[in-house]
Amino acid sequence: MDFAFSEEQLAFREQVLRFAAREIAPRSAGHDLNSEFDHQAFRRLGEFGILGLHFPEEFGGSGADVVTTVLAGEALGEAGVDGGLLLSYGAHSFLCADTILVHGSDEQRRRYLPGLASGELIGCMGLTEPGAGSDVAALRTRAERRGDRYLLNGSKIFITNGPVADVAVVYATVDAAAKHAGISAFIVERGCKGFSAGPPLHKMGVRSSQTSELFFDDCEVPAENLLGGEGNGFLMALQTVEWDRSALIAPFVGSLSYALKKCARYARQRQQFGRAIAEFQAVRDKLATLKIFIEAARGLVYRVAWCKDQGRPLNHLEAAVAKLFVGDWSLEPANAAMTLLGGYGYCHEYELERIFRDGRLASIGGGTSEIQKLIISKLM
Repeated sequence: MDFAFSEEQLAFREQVLRFAAREIAPRSAGHDLNSEFDHQAFRRLGEFGILGLHFPEEFGGSGADVVTTVLAGEALGEAGVDGGLLLSYGAHSFLCADTILVHGSDEQRRRYLPGLASGELIGCMGLTEPGAGSDVAALRTRAERRGDRYLLNGSKIFITNGPVADVAVVYATVDAAAKHAGISAFIVERGCKGFSAGPPLHKMGVRSSQTSELFFDDCEVPAENLLGGEGNGFLMALQTVEWDRSALIAPFVGSLSYALKKCARYARQRQQFGRAIAEFQAVRDKLATLKIFIEAARGLVYRVAWCKDQGRPLNHLEAAVAKLFVGDWSLEPANAAMTLLGGYGYCHEYELERIFRDGRLASIGGGTSEIQKLIISKLM
């Protein structure tokens, strides 16, 4: 296992860092405060090549490997981009677009991927339901074949990009009695008859990411929009797990690197009792805690990415360990970063409270920490 990044990878990471710090991060505070999705910043991510980075060139991408893609996500977080925009990017590029890339027909790839890569189209994934979160087999959204189309009936909840999405990969069952084996995936477009999104939910963090319910009331989906054949949806959902627990959590790690830089700068400048607070052991302890967590988290995240690049079978154990570590154990260093700035850390203008709020989602979204422990213990 070689974690030595190439010169090209490091140069690209630096380019992403500079681009995001200059053009994207300065827009974060206002959109977070107002819970607004930043369409302009999202399109700039597409124009820079981030949204379709790992797509083949024929579909508007760069053909990047997983490690390079994770490097880019971490760099966005380290540049100070808010967690909401980063979450929207992850749901768009990995939960929606990558599913079409891996499981779609040639016609489906040609139809959707170029627009998703450029940011002209916004994607989302509809899996979670009020009664079916971690228990995917319990989903109640139904798909019934009617001639040359399917009728979808049901609802989804907590759908990232739901209110703004143009394309949704939606999971529904064609045979409830078959449980996992009855789940199928469909591409549903905005404007499709019987398809609607609820109003944005007001969230504690990642507020610039629009999250809502999705509703399907005899929603008519052309049969050619079935992804990968009937009954294959559960395996497709599992395939997204490795992205969810590498590329999607890398920005959280990058955000803590951003927080560490701000804390270190503040500690050198802030004077108390006649000297910089960086000279006090308690402050150095907080800085060291941040650094230790960041290095450990990076090792776990890049291990999952490297394994995926090697073409290994679904490495659920490593992915669950990485997800759990970042989700649960990031709370202490994020809190330490916020409190190091004292009263300033609690104020919106200094960004540390936003990083703390955004990071809280990491132990909930994409599979709770309790589910990760069940996966780890089962596979052990």
